[in-house]
Amino acid sequence: MKTDWEVKPDKRETAVDISPFELKNRLLELAQGHQKKSTRVLLDAGRGNPNWVAATPREAFFALGQFAMTECRRVWDEGDLAGKPRRGGMGERFRAFVEAHPDLPGIRLLERIVRWGEERCGFSADAWLYELVDGIVGDNYPTPDRILTRVETVLNQYLIRELCRGDASLGPFDLFATEGGTAAMCYLFDTLQANRLLGRGDRIAIGVPIFPPYIEIPQLHRYDFDVVEIRATGVDAEGRHTWQYPPEEVEKLADPSIQAFFLVHPSNPPSVAMDPGTMDRIREIVLTKNPDLMIITDDVYATFVDGFQSLLAALPHNTACVYSLSKYFGVTGWRLGVIAVHRDNVFDRRLNRHPPHIRRELADRYRSITPHVDELRFIDRLVADSRQVALNHTAGLSTPQQVQMALMAVFALLDEENAYKRLTQTICQRRMRLLYEGLGLPEPRLPHDADYYTEFDLEEWALRHYGEAFTAHLTSRHSPLEVLYRLAERSAIVLLPGGGFHGPKWSVRVSLANLDDDAYRTIGRALHDVLEAFVEEWRHRGE
Repeated sequence: MKTDWEVKPDKRETAVDISPFELKNRLLELAQGHQKKSTRVLLDAGRGNPNWVAATPREAFFALGQFAMTECRRVWDEGDLAGKPRRGGMGERFRAFVEAHPDLPGIRLLERIVRWGEERCGFSADAWLYELVDGIVGDNYPTPDRILTRVETVLNQYLIRELCRGDASLGPFDLFATEGGTAAMCYLFDTLQANRLLGRGDRIAIGVPIFPPYIEIPQLHRYDFDVVEIRATGVDAEGRHTWQYPPEEVEKLADPSIQAFFLVHPSNPPSVAMDPGTMDRIREIVLTKNPDLMIITDDVYATFVDGFQSLLAALPHNTACVYSLSKYFGVTGWRLGVIAVHRDNVFDRRLNRHPPHIRRELADRYRSITPHVDELRFIDRLVADSRQVALNHTAGLSTPQQVQMALMAVFALLDEENAYKRLTQTICQRRMRLLYEGLGLPEPRLPHDADYYTEFDLEEWALRHYGEAFTAHLTSRHSPLEVLYRLAERSAIVLLPGGGFHGPKWSVRVSLANLDDDAYRTIGRALHDVLEAFVEEWRHRGE
């Protein structure tokens, strides 16, 4: 079978312009074709879906479901039909349920979660349990629509610990529960534009490399933003990537024409968190030179870096933080995300400074939900816009999803030794080691590395190991996509192009989360073989 790069070199070059996730589909076709002709197993390291699940909090969720149904049938039991749960006395009935089902998987954790809510948050047992029971049953619209009251308290504590190093003084944060980080991204772009906080053609900054939708969405006609890239081009003394933002890149944020800064932190695909010194400099720049800068940080990989600090902590009044539980807990199918915004924030301040004609325009937009639109906060506009304003009365993430988030958050908070966190971190670190063993290269040990992905720069490898002559041969006669096509066609392995993430053109991204351990040594060996084939070609040509 001929590939595009063999048949039509012009298409080979333009293929990098499409989303790497769309290119992945083509690579999967090639890999599946090879798999059918051989005994090889298809290894798709192109997507970051983890191959683990947080089992214990899921068991608590299902145990809660069983208790919830006893509560519904207690109210009204007519075969296939039951009643809506009632709050009064629920705490006592739950204790009796626990005593009657001591061996039910998840029941002991559920008991600890209920007690934790009482002792740490001051919830009454009846009120806390009712929110969980009514939520898991899903018999009411989400009320409040932004997020359930006690779920917000719980998630605030979780985010403070994981993103702000436990410093509760940085809050309070208002939260909006969303259908994963994906929905959070969409809602933020829409509301920023709808409220004239960003206008078509406005200048924004994006930290690259980055998850491609953060690059692709600003290019859409409705936004057409003027994008300034803040490039993580930092290198160490030996010329190896550190994936940090050099000072000259960070200084770009001092330009007051830059209205917003979007970043994924830790980064995707380098999977590295910012050096504390860089974060301090960004904070200084914003406070002294660009105080109205709006920061949108996506911190989904935060838990994979010890001592992580978000820009939500460094610049709480300027930052809207997107967080998803999907990677850490293995819940991509549940779509569990949240947007966090400080109660005193730049978004509301900018709204309050709009001139009268824009205020009148926005009053028309939101008049169906309040006569006092000037008092409608940014985060509540996010909620309304998520349902085209007119459907605000049915807004909100489904209540069973919110309950799942709460149980997982308290599970993590109860784990004072971070045993679960160590498990997930160790999985990624072990796979990184095996990948580089297969490559025959020393494992990179970068400060602040999450190890959820790795971005391997083939051009850097070529220059380091074979010099400028071979590097010139490789980059002038071949395409980085050729490496990906060869891996897919010959070894049934799928990786993604780093250039599609606006990283180095000759880099490839490997997800370390979604395959069994042994697969990574296999991937490393296969990539090594492809690279060595280029070396042999160069030697054969006598160049």
